[in-house]
Amino acid sequence: MSDKTMTPEGVVARLRSGMTIGIGGWGARRKPMALVRALLRSEITDLTVISYGGPDVGLLAAAGRIRRLVAAFVTLDSVPLEPHYRAARERAAFELTELDEAMFMWGLHAAANRLPFLPVRAGPGSDVMRVNPGLRTVTSPYEDGETFAAAPALRMDAALVHLNRADRLGNGSYLGPDPYFDDLFCEAADTAYVSCERLVGTAELTEHAPPQCLLVGRHTVTGVVETPNGAHFTSCAPDHGRDDAFLRMYATTPWEQFAERFLSGDEHAYQAAVRAWHKEREQQR
Repeated sequence: MSDKTMTPEGVVARLRSGMTIGIGGWGARRKPMALVRALLRSEITDLTVISYGGPDVGLLAAAGRIRRLVAAFVTLDSVPLEPHYRAARERAAFELTELDEAMFMWGLHAAANRLPFLPVRAGPGSDVMRVNPGLRTVTSPYEDGETFAAAPALRMDAALVHLNRADRLGNGSYLGPDPYFDDLFCEAADTAYVSCERLVGTAELTEHAPPQCLLVGRHTVTGVVETPNGAHFTSCAPDHGRDDAFLRMYATTPWEQFAERFLSGDEHAYQAAVRAWHKEREQQR
């Protein structure tokens, strides 16, 4: 068993323009933001992004890195529609495949199980079939004869996910309220990279949490990156909550201005800029 620890830059060095990249988490919850920021520091572009979208999609959309997006939504949670994503969509910056949340989930399951599709009741009778004319239906071969939507497999070249804890071998656990399908993202991808709040010994992964929190197995993981506060400004409970003050600033700041202050350096520079911004905010009160 090998040590799979990497740096964010090491992960990005294995990615290429034109890839299909899956990004775990959900909205503004437990997103692998440090890896997304590292991706933004590269020249990689023309991506197909698969995500239960949040600021990961907003950042990549604003930077012009997305060719096609597959998503059920793109939200900041407290801000219903991610504003930089919305601006990119309004100028038709990329192609969008918008799926029902259940269709998206079954697409992950299909890819994880190396199936071309899975039947799902969500879809027929709704506009999701109209806005995605490429979707197909399938009829049950059994006596019921029911017609289902055929949720296509969401295969990926690489997946990026963020967890609370991981070991050097690629095992990872979550300590918060929800797995957010991160295990499926890893299983549905040819390669998977896990960032974590803290690297620990293998025994510690279940020492203070029930075994079912051991979400990701090393057999699905290509690399592991320790990124303290690496989900910022999304939440990573119980390690840290969502940074709502910073989120509101991000949502109301022009992209060029935000990128100049917070995205012009490496991850250490980003975290320092966030601390400086909070200190300025406190001094202004």
